[in-house]
Amino acid sequence: MTRGADPSQSLDFSCACGGLKGHLTPKGLKQGTHVTCFCPDCRANELYHHQPDPAPNPVDLFQMAAPEIVITQGAEHLALMRLSPKGLMRWYASCCGTPMFNTMATPALGFAAIRGDRVSDPARLGPVRGRGFVPQPGGGKAKHDGMRAVLGGILSRLIRTRLSGSWKRTVFFDAEGKPAAEAKLLSKEERAALYPSG
Repeated sequence: MTRGADPSQSLDFSCACGGLKGHLTPKGLKQGTHVTCFCPDCRANELYHHQPDPAPNPVDLFQMAAPEIVITQGAEHLALMRLSPKGLMRWYASCCGTPMFNTMATPALGFAAIRGDRVSDPARLGPVRGRGFVPQPGGGKAKHDGMRAVLGGILSRLIRTRLSGSWKRTVFFDAEGKPAAEAKLLSKEERAALYPSG
């Protein structure tokens, strides 16, 4: 956390053009988990949106309870893409194509992640506590670091949002549990073009 930052204050976020704005609540910041992910899907998501190729570095993410993400401007720009029928819901700002959030396909899990570089003060996300799909020397099977903290955070947030009923209060789904935007599902050909290394 940045020196002098007030932990009782929310943390602003914005897409690249400023058309979509909002904040993360203090509660969400306190209970969230800062992670990085090297997986091919996270890389493909960046390439789909014409972002700089993150490889060999990971994509920076902050996992938190979905109800603690508040959109204050430009909710109409919230758009949705899926790399595959069973893949994560990958939300972006249609005004400028900025990738913003990931969620599961159902609001009942209460899960969301925001791109770490979209917040106004990334230092407030705290240290990275987990790394997913870390490449290994010689091309060995990718490994995960800090998964106990990551999975523990996901489970605790799931329990809290279910017990409180707050999982129903999310910008990503309507009252009936339907996504706030129609998903663009990539074709096999579109998907294959995003995985140049196979």
